[in-house]
Amino acid sequence: MARLAKALAGDWNTSENMVKSEFFPNDGPAMAAHIQLVAGGTTLFAEFHSNGPAGKLDGLYVIWWDKPANIYHFFVCFNDLQTPCKLRGTAHWEGDNFVNDYEEMVGGKMTKCRDSFVNITPTSNTLTAAVDAGDGAMKTLITTTNTRR
Repeated sequence: MARLAKALAGDWNTSENMVKSEFFPNDGPAMAAHIQLVAGGTTLFAEFHSNGPAGKLDGLYVIWWDKPANIYHFFVCFNDLQTPCKLRGTAHWEGDNFVNDYEEMVGGKMTKCRDSFVNITPTSNTLTAAVDAGDGAMKTLITTTNTRR
C-alpha cells in the first residue's frame, strides 16, 4: 500500500482525452481528484468530480491489498442510479505500471477491460482505459493525464 500511495495519493488536476466512439461521442472533461490512504493505511480512497462535454461525473474508487490472495481489489462508485457501485476487477503491478483488469458488459457481451496507471512520477501519471478490440488487442478509449496540485 505504501508503494501505491506514493504513486497515487494526493490532490490532482486531471484532463481526459476520449477517443470518439459509440462510448464517448464528446471530448472529456477536466476534473479534480483527491486520493488518500485511509483505514490505518490499509486502503487507498479516491474521490473525483467533473462536469464537462461528456456530462457530470462524480465517483470514487477504493483499492485494498488482499494479502492471502496476493492481489489488490478495486471497488468503484459512479453517479449511475441503476448500478452505482461494484467490484471492478483485481489490480497488480506490472513493473512500474499499476494495472486493473476487469470485465464490463459491452454490446450485450462480457468484454475484457483494463485500466493502467503508467508514466508514474512524483508530479504526474497517466491513466489509460482500454477495452478488448475483439482480436485480443486492447483499444484505448480514454487517456487521463493527472498533474499534482
